[in-house]
Amino acid sequence: MGAGVSDWKLARAVSLTGQLGVVSGTALGAILARRLQTGDLDGQMRHALKHFPIPGVAEKILADYYIPGGKPANQPFKLSPMPGLRLHPDLLAITVAANFVEVFLAKEGHNGLVGINFLEKIQFPTLPSAFGAMLAGVDYVLMGAGIPRSIPGVLDGLSRGEAVELKIDIEGGLSGEEYFSKFDPVAFCGGPAPALKRPFFLGIVASATLAMTLARKSNGQVNGFIVEGETAGGHNAPPRGPLQLNAQGEPIYGARDVVDLEKIRELGLPFWLAGSYGAAGKLAEALSCGAVGIQVGTAFAFCEESGITPAIKQQVFQLSREGKLRVFTDPLASPTGFPFKVVQLPGTLSDTQNVPLRKRLCDIGYLRHAYRKADGATGYRCPAEPVDDYIRKGGTREETKGRECVCNGLTATIGLAQLSKENVFDLALVTAGNEAAHVARFLKPGRNAYSAAEVIALLLGNENTAAAAPLELAAAA
Repeated sequence: MGAGVSDWKLARAVSLTGQLGVVSGTALGAILARRLQTGDLDGQMRHALKHFPIPGVAEKILADYYIPGGKPANQPFKLSPMPGLRLHPDLLAITVAANFVEVFLAKEGHNGLVGINFLEKIQFPTLPSAFGAMLAGVDYVLMGAGIPRSIPGVLDGLSRGEAVELKIDIEGGLSGEEYFSKFDPVAFCGGPAPALKRPFFLGIVASATLAMTLARKSNGQVNGFIVEGETAGGHNAPPRGPLQLNAQGEPIYGARDVVDLEKIRELGLPFWLAGSYGAAGKLAEALSCGAVGIQVGTAFAFCEESGITPAIKQQVFQLSREGKLRVFTDPLASPTGFPFKVVQLPGTLSDTQNVPLRKRLCDIGYLRHAYRKADGATGYRCPAEPVDDYIRKGGTREETKGRECVCNGLTATIGLAQLSKENVFDLALVTAGNEAAHVARFLKPGRNAYSAAEVIALLLGNENTAAAAPLELAAAA
């Protein structure tokens, strides 16, 4: 769904029906900083921070970012430090706290299950993010967009209060060189770290080969899989083999990209199917294939509880009603290099015919790549940053073509757009799966909104969502 779309409100709403609600773990530090600067008008961020168990952290964050009543509209957001191999202490603190806040609020006041979704491609904040979520008692950790073989072991270590490390991909690294991010709960807590519940780990996979690799070669227990097809929103796995594009410029997926579910079943672990499963009858179809349930993202992305702005939701509903909504699988937009689903909406970054080109700037930095400088030091570059800067850092002009600032585009989608020096607000970049074309099916006659509970009722084929078996459905992050 992007960043902050499957927020604590949505995950909580899904969890309250007896299903697994999942919060997005993407860029939560930056999102918390911006929520506080807009005044935290409902008080929920400050409420959760009061429960943060490590003394002094919440107070420092509030002093740095909270603005009573909110910042003036013509004032840009104060930026938090950008992620890197060694996180700035302020970023480390707000990353742990932000993940705690999101999970704490999603779980508060009920016994339902809550998970959190991370991207393997966003490596720098992973360790403190996982620790923050675990401090709040997160039940599941989901991770895709890569091969997260080290994450099960990380969860094991954090649950015991031990220092953990994660190997970081460095472009241009020499043979034999290895780079690691590290996190020590004892150092962060300033004393003994608490023993924490080890959450279940679900790998998000697009092939049986990847599932087998995770099951057999991970450094800890893998508890199941989300098997995701190429029609799902957000980042998609690239097609297998040489990249070919259709007439519209989208990657072509073929028979080699169809997941061999028989091999998945042979692993003996539970799995959920994802990608265009947000429709009536799809749950039964998944169960007949041996899955224990489905993961649903797009249907939830536009419900009342999601973080997408109301104006964008109404645009999507109108185009869906008219049969005109299109989702483009963009092979270039994301700096990760993964295909990225972009909803084509007027007035957003997808509207290249009518909106001015965004001035290139990388100031959030979650999708930056680390690279080895000539002197052995670690540098950072993003294909969506100013072209001359990227080339100066050793990148190529070709790598910058078609790239979008996904970080700022996604935060704009949830109403936290940055204001540039030229007094121009960043435009939204809306991601959703192909099923976005049909979200109007969830609108009852005479209504312009629907709830997460209504989605679940339709998918289960009944109106009594509380009677549904737990974990059949999951809200995607």
